[in-house]
Amino acid sequence: MPDPSAPLDLLLLPTWLVPVEPAGVVLQDHGLGIRDGRIALIAPRAEALRQPAKAIRELPGSLLTPGLINAHGHAAMSLFRGLADDLQLMTWLQEHIWPAEAKWVDENFVRDGTELAIAEQLKGGITCFADMYFFPEIASELVHKSGIRAQISIPVLDFPTPGARDADEALRKGLALFDDLRLHPRIKVAFGPHAPYSVSNDKLENIRVLAEELDAGIHMHVQETAFEVQQSLELHGERPLARLARLGLLGPRFQAVHLTQVDDDDLALLVASNSSVIHCPESNLKLASGFCPVERLWQAGVNVAVGTDGAASNNDLDLLGETRTAALLAKAVAGSATALDAHRALRMATLNGARALGLDEETGSLEVGKSADLVAFDLSRLAQQPVYDPVSQLIYASGRDCVQHLWVGGKQLLDAGQLTRLDEQRITATARSWGERIAGQRGAGH
Repeated sequence: MPDPSAPLDLLLLPTWLVPVEPAGVVLQDHGLGIRDGRIALIAPRAEALRQPAKAIRELPGSLLTPGLINAHGHAAMSLFRGLADDLQLMTWLQEHIWPAEAKWVDENFVRDGTELAIAEQLKGGITCFADMYFFPEIASELVHKSGIRAQISIPVLDFPTPGARDADEALRKGLALFDDLRLHPRIKVAFGPHAPYSVSNDKLENIRVLAEELDAGIHMHVQETAFEVQQSLELHGERPLARLARLGLLGPRFQAVHLTQVDDDDLALLVASNSSVIHCPESNLKLASGFCPVERLWQAGVNVAVGTDGAASNNDLDLLGETRTAALLAKAVAGSATALDAHRALRMATLNGARALGLDEETGSLEVGKSADLVAFDLSRLAQQPVYDPVSQLIYASGRDCVQHLWVGGKQLLDAGQLTRLDEQRITATARSWGERIAGQRGAGH
């Protein structure tokens, strides 16, 4: 147990501090103390300064919040950013992305693409991300080395994928990874059946049993398009969510990604099962997949988090921008200007994400005892003035270029906008090299 009388390792003194829990609170002129990687103190500035501290950092003009949580993405697909734009989902997948994956995705691709994604996310204020991609063991290595926090999902499909000949091999490898990482302080392993249309009932039942035994999350694309729902009705006589409920997959561990199609029965299933929804508004907009009814879900008591999806369909991993889009879109979809206000939008990008990933005891809000996963946003610039409500200014008037500093478990991974553990120049050069190779091959094939 840490000694409560020991000096703080670091005392941060921002202009504003938003704990997220309790909801709607903005603390001005408070300090946050870190000891042994955890939040040890939140107190008014004068009181905080009476506490002995090994280091004190003034953050004038800054808003300190929990680190952002990107609750859905495909990190390595950053190397396909902009490869096939302005296409319908199934055309994009079947004619462009799946062939490109078959040709290019190997361990080196996943290593370099994941490192690119982690660097981009850290610079954008993201302290934790959910990843669903091939070679999850490689992604785990990068998470371990970089210092970020993550949920790594084991991808399961009915057909062969990079790194696994079939679903059984994917699950075998996934169980080994789960075993290797079960005590890791920053990595959780979950199951990632791709979608109801790409995974059969027997495999879904296997996953349900394993997830229950291991208390692991299930992360899955669900009801992303109207076509998917129609196809399920024709093949199975029921909507995808109803089929998943019948197979026993829904529950507090279940993370339903996209969910642009929601009827009254779907809503009842989500509420009764306490499943979470991961909203990816920009990917849904760009692929014309539909609109997730966020305000309706929220008012019914469903936990809604936010994700960027992969950079191949977004085209960035900018969760602050994603959250702004989510807040604006929620108002249009609900037909109400009061839908998803700025404070709730920030909660969606922090504590709701932690809850969806089963990490809300550890991260997602600034509370004494939780891990010191923090981000400091600079609100002192011209475009943020004047500041009446720093949370509104963050959501509606700020971009990720305002991200100044970031800590995960008390370790600083971004200092004055500079990555402390990752070599940005090398990562950029590597990504550019991949782009030249892939573009060259595409040109040769045309």
